[in-house]
Amino acid sequence: MGIGEKARNLGEIAEGKAKEVIGKVLGDTQAERKGKAEQLKGKMKQAVERGKHPFKH
Repeated sequence: MGIGEKARNLGEIAEGKAKEVIGKVLGDTQAERKGKAEQLKGKMKQAVERGKHPFKH
């Protein structure tokens, strides 16, 4: 996994967490769900990148 991809995925996770927290504070369930979905998307991308790594050799 390249450092750029890892940073991008972690950024997506962090952005999703921020949206989730803001949604909880404001009582906006739609923003909260979007934040959780964004976090999951970032985590899935990370898992895929980790899975690719063993095949690079």
